[in-house]
Amino acid sequence: MKDVIGSPGTVSGLLLRIGQFSFAAASIGVMVSATGFSTFTAFCYLIASMGLQLLWSLGLACLDVYALRRKRDLQNPVLVSLFVVGDWVTSMLSLAAACSSAGVAVLYAKDLHVCRQHMHLPCSRFEISIFLAFTTWVLVAVSSHVMFWILASV
Repeated sequence: MKDVIGSPGTVSGLLLRIGQFSFAAASIGVMVSATGFSTFTAFCYLIASMGLQLLWSLGLACLDVYALRRKRDLQNPVLVSLFVVGDWVTSMLSLAAACSSAGVAVLYAKDLHVCRQHMHLPCSRFEISIFLAFTTWVLVAVSSHVMFWILASV
């Protein structure tokens, strides 16, 4: 099969994993820098989900580097099916965390106007972190879509 953009063991796959890792790390960093995030369960769930995504992406990026340096092919059915399951699980967790956090942010910022009443809450940081989490999810969704089609063709 031809190499698909984002397939494991390619430069584009490595760049995709580095993007996932970077946006997940940025989402965690921005959320942790916001005071009062730990009082909201959804934001703690976002950090846990992005932490899992960070570890998964880092592991696969290291595997991509290994494959590129050793010129190995990572497209065997067992390995690709592991990638598919891992990408789908982390994708669903990332989407659920980003959506629940976005719901809490909208509730407090727009509906209850808590951000205006309590100026100590950094609502803009919450929103930036959630945006970064959604960007991470988009990259993971692309990766899981690519892995699914590679699995179907192997």
